[in-house]
Amino acid sequence: MTTPIWDPAQYLRHADHRARPFTDLLARVGEPPGDRPRVADLGCGPGNVTALLAERWPTAEITGYDNSEEMLAKARADHGGERLRFAHADVRTWVPERPYDLIVSNATLQWVPGHVERFGVWVDGLVPGGTLAFQVPGNFDSPSHRLMREIAGSARWRDRLSGALRHDGAIRTPQEYLAELTGLGCEADVWETTYVHLLPGEDPVLDWVKGTGLRPVLTALADDPEARDAFVEEYRTALRAAYPAGPHGTPFPFRRVFAVARRKEA
Repeated sequence: MTTPIWDPAQYLRHADHRARPFTDLLARVGEPPGDRPRVADLGCGPGNVTALLAERWPTAEITGYDNSEEMLAKARADHGGERLRFAHADVRTWVPERPYDLIVSNATLQWVPGHVERFGVWVDGLVPGGTLAFQVPGNFDSPSHRLMREIAGSARWRDRLSGALRHDGAIRTPQEYLAELTGLGCEADVWETTYVHLLPGEDPVLDWVKGTGLRPVLTALADDPEARDAFVEEYRTALRAAYPAGPHGTPFPFRRVFAVARRKEA
């Protein structure tokens, strides 16, 4: 998979829709054990949802971690403060340097191959009674992703884009997450939800994926603007057929998988 170059402004164009699953995740997270909880946000991006953690727990010491300097610069400029810091880290190798009350991740782990193998390290990095909470998109078999992979794998593009995109095994099933987390001795709550976002404007699904799933393609073709634009136009046509606009906008179904795992106190 190509390591994408991120565009914070493009990502934030649908910030309200993207933040809703995080607020739903937080609604199932209990109060941390400590009075001044330590919180890690893995894959914090531009920091807009990390800031929600500071609103929920004003006395918390919160660190958002990301491996994109573009995202970190935006996060620091918009949200950085004494108790809300942002630091460079690779989620694939990040190890808690001291115990956390809450480790949270929003729409990041799908970019981390074998991320369930990191759960043990992260749970070990929680205080007794601490929580690991995450949500990941579960829409890799939806038209937005399937069409992207089909076009990338076509005769015109396969040589340029082989291995650039994630596959439909990028995440686990809710049952598999439940088994992994309970197997680590956690009390786990795992569920899934399909949101139907009503997106305004022209080609809004394309605009959405330009901020996320399409980034590896845009990165791989960045040195050839003509090819990049040709791919986007081919993909745009396919998306228009798959997601027809209605009288009030374009409905965009989006499945997500959630997990909240609490480390037992004993």
